[in-house]
Amino acid sequence: MNAAIVVSCEWLGGERWLTLEELAVAAGASPSFVRALWEEGLIEAGLIEAGAPRFEGMALERVRRMRRLMRDFEASFTAAAMMMELIDEIARLRRMLDRAGISWRDEP
Repeated sequence: MNAAIVVSCEWLGGERWLTLEELAVAAGASPSFVRALWEEGLIEAGLIEAGAPRFEGMALERVRRMRRLMRDFEASFTAAAMMMELIDEIARLRRMLDRAGISWRDEP
């Protein structure tokens, strides 16, 4: 038995702005979850249009990451938010080390 798999994708970077509802659908989350992330400063609205936030494609990955943290670690919203902040801080510190020419990778 052969099964066909159809994959479609849409580039969400560049000039495409997502509404809160579009972001929620794309991430498989509820609009209230996305709104909570925005209100807590875990995702940023790149634009406010007619009082409503608009998000860039990068926010999609952050919403998905937050959902994975909550699922994989059975973490509360607050704990997952703290994990995301720590992950962001580690990435920032690694970029600083890279710019300074300091190796942070464990190499055998």
